[in-house]
Amino acid sequence: MATVLISGSSVAGSALAYWLREQGFTPVVLEHAPAPRRGGQAVDVRGAALSVLRRMELEAAAHGLENHTDGMSMLDAEGNEVFRSEEVALSSGNLDSGDIEILREDLVDLIQERNQGIEHCFGDSITAIAQEDGGVTVEFEHAAPRRFDLVIGADGLHSNTRRLAFGPESRFIRHLGTYLSVFSEENYLGLDRWQTWFNSGAVGGTVMTVRDNAELRIFLGFASDPIEYDYRDVQAQKQLIADNVTGLGWEVPGFIERMWKSEDFYFDAMAQIKMDSWSSGRVSLVGDAAHCAAPLSGQGTSLAMVGAYVLAAELGRTDDHEVAFARYERRMRPFVEANQALALMDREKTPPEEMVARTDAVKNAIDLDAVVD
Repeated sequence: MATVLISGSSVAGSALAYWLREQGFTPVVLEHAPAPRRGGQAVDVRGAALSVLRRMELEAAAHGLENHTDGMSMLDAEGNEVFRSEEVALSSGNLDSGDIEILREDLVDLIQERNQGIEHCFGDSITAIAQEDGGVTVEFEHAAPRRFDLVIGADGLHSNTRRLAFGPESRFIRHLGTYLSVFSEENYLGLDRWQTWFNSGAVGGTVMTVRDNAELRIFLGFASDPIEYDYRDVQAQKQLIADNVTGLGWEVPGFIERMWKSEDFYFDAMAQIKMDSWSSGRVSLVGDAAHCAAPLSGQGTSLAMVGAYVLAAELGRTDDHEVAFARYERRMRPFVEANQALALMDREKTPPEEMVARTDAVKNAIDLDAVVD
């Protein structure tokens, strides 16, 4: 039974572990964090990804944890409402679409419940990958070296697996000119199943309700050329938000004040990953590690779930991993490119209804049962 090391335990890694075991493989999941990661944004499971969730028999459970939104408002710098809709929301699309908006951590928890018995190694990371005839020897920061048949990087935008197997991140990352943060807070605003977007030129953000209105997810961001910063220094990242998100009224000064006390603050660049190939020998990539579309696309989670399903299906069709990796890429690349294009829309000039319509047009643009040779 072939062994597969999966680096990363979020949506892509967890879904891949599930589907690989279904195909008869022995997955081992590695996660740099000491425990499953909490916090983050609400994510959308749409179109083809919803079909994948259904095939995992998790659709009903996901609906039970679904984040319900009744509409959205858009405010100017002073807090004046300039747009309002009870039909669409920028984060979740048409409100009657049947798609599922769910907190990232809740979706991962659902998948992990199905992954009982799969080996998980937390608090460690890969330091070296040596490909040899018939396998891959992997060295770790803490654990002893181990040998696997395949290694799959599902470790996100700043993938360590990609760096070790393909080269430095700078070769593949395409900065989109924006930095974004997100953190949680109790619903002290009393918002009721609502999203409020605010913007003034180069700065803006969103506040939305989650967990049956009990909590808020607050997003603050700004436009900028690439910035050098320490990914591990959260206080420095908070300072970047405080220094750059200025000139906005309404509740934004209070958001910034509360940000300093947040324990689940997350900050990163809006960026895409562009690669000529997602595989090298016995190493391949899935999800954001292979083709991050950026949160602006609204399709990162769907790409992760569909990619995991397709990759496992192709590995299950043949004993030749190179053939499987090539088929996986041929099936996924058109879907990826169509969804990456969503993040490049001019949000200043594109009406929300048109943005949602473009997403609806591509969310099913892949046949999960196609056979590619």
